[in-house]
Formats: sequence, structure tokens, C-alpha cells
Amino acid sequence: MRHADERSELLKLTRHYVTPGRRYLKLGGSLLGMSGRERAKFTRKLGKAAGDIRSRELGILLTGGWRERTTAAWLIAVAGRIEFRERLGDLLLASEVPFAGEAYCVALATFGTLADADLLVAYLDRYLSRPDLDYDQAAALGALLLLGASHATRFLASDGLWQQWVDGPPTKDYDTPDSYREFIGQLCVVADESTKHCTARSR
Repeated sequence: MRHADERSELLKLTRHYVTPGRRYLKLGGSLLGMSGRERAKFTRKLGKAAGDIRSRELGILLTGGWRERTTAAWLIAVAGRIEFRERLGDLLLASEVPFAGEAYCVALATFGTLADADLLVAYLDRYLSRPDLDYDQAAALGALLLLGASHATRFLASDGLWQQWVDGPPTKDYDTPDSYREFIGQLCVVADESTKHCTARSR
């Protein structure tokens, strides 16, 4: 019965926070292609949702699939709920579902502390040594660079793990590390715009 109740609550929260307007599909690169009016409307609604949802409910969303986890990570970022730092770091490292990792990286980048950099470093240490896995290495590197270039120095050395990972096998078609820093930075700007409409910063 408890499992059924939890599943029911997850579905209820998904309907309320994740699927309206297909929010989960817009939390990423498509945000950057929105018109000014569309983006303002989206960030206003996202900020309100981040202020409305409670920590326990965010925890439930983080047990769902990639749609629920992506949305939860963005709501966490917007509301500055740093109590989820370790949880997001664990989920990033576990890489249990596709697509959500970028959102975890955005949240950690918005928190902006050495503790967040350490979590990104732990991820890169593990997954840059696996050239066969094309997961969220670029997003994690971009977030780490956003927190300070010195954090990523050893990864970006000429014979460092980043180049080893890109070269494969299999060989990957990737842009410069700075392009990923800029991309994550742009997403963090959207999160910050949403924060202005958030009525609660961590509760």
C-alpha cells in the first residue's frame, strides 16, 4: 500500500509540476531559442513553481524518471535549495537515467561553491576515463569551468582526460570546452531570471 501511495503522489506531482506546457522538454537548450516574451512567461511560471513546491515533494520527483528528475533539478536550482547538493551529486555520479544530468550540472553551477565543484570533479574523474560512455561529460565540464577554470586545469591538459575521452574510441565530435562553459552559463542565467519570481528561497 505504501508503494502504491508513493506512486500515486509521484503521478500527482508530475501532473502539477512536470507536464504542464510540456515543461520538462523546455528545460535545456530550447530555453535559449525562446522569444523574449515566451521566455519571460516561462521563467515567471518556473519561478512560481519553484517557490510553491516543498522539499519533500522535490525528493519524490527525484525518484522518478528523467522528466521528473530534470524538472526537480531546475526547481532546486531556481529556489537555491542547497540541501539537495549531495543528492544531486549522487544522482549525477550514478547516471541512472539519460537526459537529467545536464539539469544536475546546472543546479550545481548555480550553487557555485567549492563543494559543488568537487562533485563535478568526481563525476569527470569517473566518466572521462570511460570514452565508451557519452553521457554528461560536456555539461559537467562546462559547469566546472563556470565555477572557475582552475578546477578543470588537469582535465584540459594536452594529454588530459578530456582529450583522451574525446579521442575515444569511439572518436567524438565535440566543440571547445569554453563553448560548454558558455552554454551552461546561459542556462544559469535563465535559472537566475526565474529566481526573481520565486517566493521562497529554500524552505
